[in-house]
Amino acid sequence: RRDVEASLPKPHTRRIPMKRYRGRYRIESARLPGYDYTTPGRYHVVICTAERACFFGDVRDGTMMLSPTGKIVADEWSRTPSLRPYVALDAWVVMPNHVHGILTLLPGDVGAPRLSTEAPRRDVSTGTVATLRAHSLGAIIGQSKGACTRRIRAAGISDFAWQPRFWDRVIRSEHELEATRRYIANNPLQWHLDRLHPSHPQQHPPT
Repeated sequence: RRDVEASLPKPHTRRIPMKRYRGRYRIESARLPGYDYTTPGRYHVVICTAERACFFGDVRDGTMMLSPTGKIVADEWSRTPSLRPYVALDAWVVMPNHVHGILTLLPGDVGAPRLSTEAPRRDVSTGTVATLRAHSLGAIIGQSKGACTRRIRAAGISDFAWQPRFWDRVIRSEHELEATRRYIANNPLQWHLDRLHPSHPQQHPPT
């Protein structure tokens, strides 16, 4: 059987699908067709800044050094369980232009109940409006991104923005969970090989 760790999006081989929209690259939808993203379980997510701009700091000698903007993002991410008691955090890291994290959606009898209500939400960093199911993975990420954007812009960084979408992978086994944890922990050490690195020759797909 193929080793789970080998199937993870390694920094030097990762291909997060992108396409042009209004002259800019954006992440294509990674949602599994028909999958209920309010389902309790573990999810590996990757959230990128618009145009892969490095707002969050630098990697020095294999260690991520957060900028003031990066510290805002780290603070908002770490506050997720206290703001949303139906979510638990696992391994995560803020990189210069993206965030890796494992989120656990808890069963409906833990924290807030699962609701099926849908409501329009405006992405403050992109101006787009989307209908997201309450307590879904997309709603959680959207709320976190919005909170970060408001704080960052209030700090005077008016040009900050996120990519409209995010990448995710459903973690289906303990073996895959451990592999994903190792991948996230080693991400700063592999930054120079990452496709999201500004100097990587294949940072963007060909036009």
